[in-house]
Amino acid sequence: MKKAYPVVLSKGEKYTVVYIPDFEINTQGKDTVDAMKMARDAIGIIGIDMEDEGESLPEPTAVSDVKKDSAYDIVTLVDVDFEEYRRKNDLKAVKKNCTIPSWLNFEAEKAGVNFSAILTAALKKELNI
Repeated sequence: MKKAYPVVLSKGEKYTVVYIPDFEINTQGKDTVDAMKMARDAIGIIGIDMEDEGESLPEPTAVSDVKKDSAYDIVTLVDVDFEEYRRKNDLKAVKKNCTIPSWLNFEAEKAGVNFSAILTAALKKELNI
């Protein structure tokens, strides 16, 4: 599910601070581009955590309803695809059972091959990830 949430960008001396009103959280970045990336990441983390807890994601507030503290602040939207975010950031391991020829297993174990790393690399290559 993809949603676009409003954010408020405030330029500080060293960083760009981002306030995300629908989640009542702040983050920051080195510049505007980094701040937008950090906002997307913060929304993704909070969002999948809420889903895991059985909570509903908040509906995005209309940009016109978002208040800014300064005339220099920027109100814009950050889109997040929660399903994609979960896929790319869920690092828990899943056990898979596979079958290979005995002679190949012998040679791989003798060489100290990490089967999980090889399978992961091969799957990424096959899927163009």
